Amino acid sequence: MRSVSEKRDIRQLSLDDIKAFFEAQGEKAFRAKQVYEWLWKKSAKDFDQMTNISLKMREKLKEHFLFKHIKVDQMQRSADGTIKNAVKLHDNLVVESVLIPTETRITACISSQVGCSLDCNFCATARLKRMRNLNPDEIYDQVVAIKEQGDLYFERPLTNIVYMGMGEPLLNYKNVLASIDKITSPEGLGMSPRRVTLSTVGIPKMIKQLADDEVKFNLAVSLHSAIDESRSRMMPINDKSNLAELAESLQYWHRKTNRKVTFEYVVWRGINDDQKHAKALAKYCGKVASKVNIIEYNPIDDGEFQQAAPESLDMYKRILEAKGIIVNVRRSRGKDIDAACGQLANKN
Repeated sequence: MRSVSEKRDIRQLSLDDIKAFFEAQGEKAFRAKQVYEWLWKKSAKDFDQMTNISLKMREKLKEHFLFKHIKVDQMQRSADGTIKNAVKLHDNLVVESVLIPTETRITACISSQVGCSLDCNFCATARLKRMRNLNPDEIYDQVVAIKEQGDLYFERPLTNIVYMGMGEPLLNYKNVLASIDKITSPEGLGMSPRRVTLSTVGIPKMIKQLADDEVKFNLAVSLHSAIDESRSRMMPINDKSNLAELAESLQYWHRKTNRKVTFEYVVWRGINDDQKHAKALAKYCGKVASKVNIIEYNPIDDGEFQQAAPESLDMYKRILEAKGIIVNVRRSRGKDIDAACGQLANKN
């Protein structure tokens, strides 16, 4: 009997790898496709669920392979229906994911890294050091867990997925794209790529790579200021790739994909809640085919980043709409359980 350390994680194997295994065992190659369907389309959690595979072959699979499934270690429910999951990985590290319900949607907000390396000053996740990237199956499993919670608690299907949890998706590029492939392909969960949004701080080189790879999902950029000095104060990455470089990469994105980018934009009291910043944003949107989500902030401490007055959000909306820019104001969800935007920090 092989030890656990000698067994391979079956979800790291391609369909061809699994076919090769079955052929080596003297089994028909079509069995591999059945197993692959159990892994990605039916979201099996162990080999005993694979009822169209013979018991003998299931035992053989157990002998050679294992699952490294996530576990929802702790679940919290907000007064507004939002659910936050503390997700334990196979190595006992923890990330967080969030189910966000509305009248028409069930959205999964999922993580792509354990911690984050980008040091955005307003974000609780940034206070955690980046420990490792998530594998495609670990990202996929978060989606499946929230899909199951949507069915159980709301009796509604999962409709949208946003890569807006812990970590910077473009710094885990290969695994994130592999996870989206499993989520959107007919051999996986079969969700439309148009229901998936990848949110990034804005890394120009990688945004261009997305465009060159002809991805079909949506792109969102955490902007928060269209003035370099202000943005650098909030987001140190702006010193490496300033607003002009970011705009150039987003223009490239639009030329290649013919799709707008969504700017995620938080307004803070005394930092960017004035007309100067609102007009700078409107001008920046004139350079980039875009729409804007104005986001209500969720304080993570008593420091400099505090929620702006509602009137400031309304002011932004008026100025942007006067320039013909599509703008939505997003109110906080799940803030009573630290599940809102910027609050994911593994406090459990």
